[in-house]
Amino acid sequence: MAGSSFGTLFRLSTWGESHGPGVGCVVDGCPPGIAISRAEIQADLDRRRPGQSRLTSQRQEGDEVEILSGIFEGVTAGTPIAMLVRNTDARPQDYDELKEIYRPSHADYTYQAKYGFRDHRGGGRASYREAIGRVAGGAVARQLLRQRCTAEIVAYVLQVSDIRGEIDRATVSREAVEAEITRCPDPEASRRMAEAIEEARKTGDSLGGVVEAVARGVPAGLGEPVFDKLTADLAKALMSMPAARAFEVGSGLSSVVMRGSTHNDPFVMKEGRVGTTTNYSGGIQGGISNGEDIVVRVAFKPTATIMRDQQTVNRRGEDVTFRARGRHDPCVLPRAVATVEAMIALVLADHFLRQQAQRG
Repeated sequence: MAGSSFGTLFRLSTWGESHGPGVGCVVDGCPPGIAISRAEIQADLDRRRPGQSRLTSQRQEGDEVEILSGIFEGVTAGTPIAMLVRNTDARPQDYDELKEIYRPSHADYTYQAKYGFRDHRGGGRASYREAIGRVAGGAVARQLLRQRCTAEIVAYVLQVSDIRGEIDRATVSREAVEAEITRCPDPEASRRMAEAIEEARKTGDSLGGVVEAVARGVPAGLGEPVFDKLTADLAKALMSMPAARAFEVGSGLSSVVMRGSTHNDPFVMKEGRVGTTTNYSGGIQGGISNGEDIVVRVAFKPTATIMRDQQTVNRRGEDVTFRARGRHDPCVLPRAVATVEAMIALVLADHFLRQQAQRG
């Protein structure tokens, strides 16, 4: 399948289907000598896996990663890194009735239109289980960034439906994010979000929202004009996630009501380096990182699978009534945080290596 690989020098390919034997990835281009343990990769996968709380899908997968190649004695070897996660709680029979039905707002019809064939078991490649490969590869990218340029990435749930948290981007930590069941590090907003998600689940409905992320310690100079701008590659990475519907960097859409005299970020010297007094640019100017914190947001639609009667058509063009069953997230936001961080790490690692290759 074309489109299953991502990156230029640091390259990720993912494979597998939701209800097949397993899912995984191959990371190519990672330099040798990066220290990484299986436990570090597993920690990120645990943040994405289903069944972790009452707010997520109750599919009970351990998502235990197996490292097949490319890491030896806790260090990357410079060769392709292959990782596998076996599906242990797949229930393909739950989807037998979908062989002839196109589920509203799923990829059923579009995959059929594109390939003339589709894997109806839980959406196949369109399932969020595909993101396991992204998160595993992103864990490797995270360690490369941490060890080569001390960059760190923290993502969190900013908004669920119309409930929005108040978060200090400059100080928010992963520990604060992980302390909340919703992964919104504003305790009061998190409580309200959890109640809203629970209510949506009980009524067979779903909710959307926004994940925000900040990348600190990213060196200036990452990004390739014109078509490989850092902004453009981050947008592609995050918009490739299942259910993603919108992307913003820095001030984003709010900039349309601002004036240039307010929106411009004045340059100053900060501890011997060029910095800015404000960060409406979100750490990227001209498509190239400027050394300030990179701030991005990605909006997710409400989960398409809902436990309510819906009108649709089957492959013969006949009107039918459909009600989903199985195990599904009433809101993708809490589990999406790990994948957002992974995709940002993959983009930054790729551009870091490209900058090194160009300038040394």
